[in-house]
Formats: sequence, C-alpha cells, structure tokens
Amino acid sequence: MIAKGLRTILVALVGLVVFGPDSGAQESATIQAVATVVSTLSITGSSNLDFGVVTPGVNKSVDKADVGPAGEFSISGITNAEITLDFTLPANLTSGVANLTTSFSSSDASWDDGTGGGQTAPAGVINPNIMNTLRIGAGGELTAWIGGRVSPTISQTGGNYTGNITLTIAYTGG
Repeated sequence: MIAKGLRTILVALVGLVVFGPDSGAQESATIQAVATVVSTLSITGSSNLDFGVVTPGVNKSVDKADVGPAGEFSISGITNAEITLDFTLPANLTSGVANLTTSFSSSDASWDDGTGGGQTAPAGVINPNIMNTLRIGAGGELTAWIGGRVSPTISQTGGNYTGNITLTIAYTGG
C-alpha cells in the first residue's frame, strides 16, 4: 500500500515537472522598431577666396569679413542639428610648377546661423585648421566664411595661381 501511494505521488510529481502547473498558459507582446532618417545635409561653395592682384615680395591677406573677396560656403540641413565642419586647406596655390605659399590663422573663418549679423558681424569665429562642431540655425541654414594670406617671394613667377579649399560637413547625431 505504501509503495502504491509513493508511486502515485511520484507520477504526480513527474507530471508537474514535465507539464508544469499550467502548460497551456502562454503570453506575448509586440513592440515597434522605429527610426527617423534626417534629410540630406547640403553645402555649396558660394564664393571663391580671391586674393586679387598680388605683388612679388608683398604678403596679401583677405579677411573673412571682406564681402566679395572672402570665401563663402552655404549649408542647409535640419534645424538645430549638430554638424561638424572640417576644412581642407592648401599649403600653396599653384600656377604650372610654381607655388605661392598660403597660410590660415586660427581666426581666419567665421560662421552665422541667422543669430548674428551676417558676414561682417557673424555669430562666431572658428579655426579653419581644426574640425569644428556647430548647430544649424532655426531656418535650417548656416553660412561659413574664410579668409587667409598668401606670401609671394620677391622672385615669384607671374601667373594665375589656384588651389582648392574644401569644407566637409557631417551630422554628428547630437
């Protein structure tokens, strides 16, 4: 009798272990995976940095606030989005095989996001020699200006000298 009772208890325990207290009860839930892809960031080179006529042996500078001669970039993107600005600057302008030395100081670039007074009274000054992080303005626009300096030698070869200034921009996600 005791063996029969133990066998019944053992079978009941095995049933609970194998089938659980309520093996038919199961529940689940679902969530959505979502993402918002920001619109494309765009940039246009609006105006070249123009040193004009340069005299051999006489350095010539263009200030970032000089309307016309200063270089200008126009940027459009998501309002208030954080972006990086990274200038690639030429060490020289070239004319054939001749080089004309250029330099850019830590205060040779500026920017405005609509909160300043434009090129002559911008929202801020940036160093074109390092990557900068800024926010696009309330209107989805930001403008950057750049000046610089050329240093011709006393025996500088005559000619039309050129070099590329590239401004690379990217959203930071911040």
